[in-house]
Amino acid sequence: MTHSPFTRRHALGALAALGGSALLPAAAQPAAYPSKPVELIVPFAAGGGTDVLARALAEAARPHLSQSLIVINRAGASGGVGWAELVNAKPDGYKLAIITVEITMIPHMGVVKFTSDDVTPIVRLNADPATIAVRADSPYKTIEEFLAAARKAPGALRVGNAGPGSLGHLAAAALEDKTGTQFNHVPFRGANPAVLDLLGGHIEAVAVTPVEVATYVAAGKVRPLAVMADKRIAAGWEQVPTLRERQIDLVIQGWRGLAAPKGTPPEVLAVLRNAMVKALQEPALRETMAKQNMGEGYLDEAAFKALIARDNASFRQLIHKLGIKPV
Repeated sequence: MTHSPFTRRHALGALAALGGSALLPAAAQPAAYPSKPVELIVPFAAGGGTDVLARALAEAARPHLSQSLIVINRAGASGGVGWAELVNAKPDGYKLAIITVEITMIPHMGVVKFTSDDVTPIVRLNADPATIAVRADSPYKTIEEFLAAARKAPGALRVGNAGPGSLGHLAAAALEDKTGTQFNHVPFRGANPAVLDLLGGHIEAVAVTPVEVATYVAAGKVRPLAVMADKRIAAGWEQVPTLRERQIDLVIQGWRGLAAPKGTPPEVLAVLRNAMVKALQEPALRETMAKQNMGEGYLDEAAFKALIARDNASFRQLIHKLGIKPV
């Protein structure tokens, strides 16, 4: 049986009315996310704690994402360079970034023109406190001895940090305020360069998080004097006191999380969130985090956003109170 041209035209029209996609070959259908590798920006130098976590996370996510996470370091401005790239990226899920607590700090110092509201948090990955650490052969065996030396020679003790407005910078500044001391704040392009200068004897101390010095502490090359936490932490740091134990009421907590550009589709965020939840349970990632003394601290999107809002308010107040400026 043959069909007239009139009948064939109407049949095709009916198919088109049902949806143009019915006429498209399978290859033309929108590909499921992700259909190509995803860039993961680390806004600090390679070798630091954030970089270590990002690379371990990328490996742990392999079984749970159809494409690889490609880690790219974009150091500078205490995270500002990398986060600016994220803020300006196309919101399609193919460029993500590790965000840290500094994203709630540096906007209030005028270091960057964006704020934490300009990115979309997905999950918090971990949480850990600030610490003050010295070389193992330092004459300062306790936080009290270190502070006594700072009082004796105001501005003489050089304390390295991961950059202006970094967690370490604000933690050291807050410690000055609480104890009536004065340090010489020395900024670096990330925590790892600061720690290397400490090991080289170019500075007297660093204000970082435990993960940034964990390897050197384990090797007996660095001595943490105190942690700015509510309670002592584990993984070889059980003997390190909190500041509160030393009658200094100061708690400064850091964190790392995953974020996407603002406007990223909900279905893309859902894929990433589910993959991260599974990746955080991978034994290899958990082992790396434990070995590096990264405190566990998963939070879902809602809880993470609430935390960011609280930190944004508290650090804004601290920065304005202390008049902290980029150095």
